[in-house]
Amino acid sequence: MKSIIKEISISYESGIKNRVRISSSEKAYEAFLSSWDMGLIELQEEFKVLLLNRSNIVLGICSLSKGGVSGTVVDAKLLYSVALKCSACSIIVAHNHPSGNLKASEADISLTKKLKQAASYLDIQFLDHLIIAKDGFSSLSDKGLF
Repeated sequence: MKSIIKEISISYESGIKNRVRISSSEKAYEAFLSSWDMGLIELQEEFKVLLLNRSNIVLGICSLSKGGVSGTVVDAKLLYSVALKCSACSIIVAHNHPSGNLKASEADISLTKKLKQAASYLDIQFLDHLIIAKDGFSSLSDKGLF
């Protein structure tokens, strides 16, 4: 019996037409919010990554997981496989709190520190972790929480 092993194919095409530069947590919030389903932001927690080039130009936004009302699972391997495939130099992550509470939980802070540590091994800058709600956001970086 013959085994068939598929070859992994990697390609890169940014397709960037309107180049958006992220210069602050507010700009990152606006970018994330434009990709969020506003009909679900108060219902279901979702975790996304904003991928940036060396000039902090947005390469894209990738939704990594969707969960329930009070949580979602984040797989660091998946996050960094996407970042590496896109040749991202920097990333910003975000997740929403369906409750609207913008306070970072201990789990949020712990995850952020873990993801920042992993980024350092890959020479990727981990810039921020935003907590998003329909009417606002909180930046863990601005608050000095990691």
